[in-house]
Amino acid sequence: MSEQLTALVRELALALRKRVLPHLGSHAARAHEEELAEGGDITFAIDAEAEALLAEFLAKRAPHVAFYSEDRGLVLPAGENADTVLVVDPIDGTRPALAGFESCCVCVAAAPLRDDVTMGDVHTGCVVEIPSGSVFLAERGKGLLESPAVRLSGNDDLERMFWVYGFRGRPVRIYMELLGSLIEGSSVGGGSFELGSASFDMTRVLTGQLDAYIEPGPRIIEELPETRSEFERVGGGAILNNTPYDLAAATLCLEEGGAIVTDASGRSLAGRPLLGSGPEHQMSVVASANPTLHARLIAELNAGMDRVAFSLAGAQETESR
Repeated sequence: MSEQLTALVRELALALRKRVLPHLGSHAARAHEEELAEGGDITFAIDAEAEALLAEFLAKRAPHVAFYSEDRGLVLPAGENADTVLVVDPIDGTRPALAGFESCCVCVAAAPLRDDVTMGDVHTGCVVEIPSGSVFLAERGKGLLESPAVRLSGNDDLERMFWVYGFRGRPVRIYMELLGSLIEGSSVGGGSFELGSASFDMTRVLTGQLDAYIEPGPRIIEELPETRSEFERVGGGAILNNTPYDLAAATLCLEEGGAIVTDASGRSLAGRPLLGSGPEHQMSVVASANPTLHARLIAELNAGMDRVAFSLAGAQETESR
């Protein structure tokens, strides 16, 4: 069953890639659908095309399997008692895809279907780069079954770090207070980037193109709840941080490939709920090529959180005068 499920996950990811590929860079694909996605984000025409293929594929190839997708949430098979769920992001990096950039992927993760299923229960993960067709495929405990050459960086110097973060739907001023020292410190001897796809960002750590990926949004809201309104303002009323469908497949691939993945406080993601996309399911993430760099990044984020808290307290004091 494990081999059959892994083959299904890979086949679905490649089928989604084939459906989306002709639409890369298409202005027609930028049209907005009337309804927002399950997580509150805008659904573009290209997303709707991919979601239609997802439902068609599973109805024909695996009608007994449930799926959870970005736009539709949890979909159970009609008249079937499903014991497996596929967590699917048909296009992670919709905006880069619409611009015709390379940083867009299909993500499919497989796990047991139950109410308390977690990130740690994901047993198969597949990330496929849409433009190139490169495949990252992992099974828990079996390593990477397929991937481009893994070249984890040995760099642990923050000033020489090549790294990436995400700004879509996030309040930039708060993020700059938090990440500014890292961005400035690496701006000459290294480099920082915003590429628009969490799974692409994370798999660049495996390829050695990047040393780390940092996304602290849910930690900010958790520790400084007064920032929630700023996230909602930028997100058009929704909070648009990373959800399990963004992270599940890539996290397994990185862990099986030897990289380090935690939340932005350094805690494991394994116990986090897998099915859901609301703010309570969203996760901060730090993915790093080696443990020393990871520890230094967590320390820098701790210091950055102190700066954000101090800045917010100063602003509140000024407003009260």
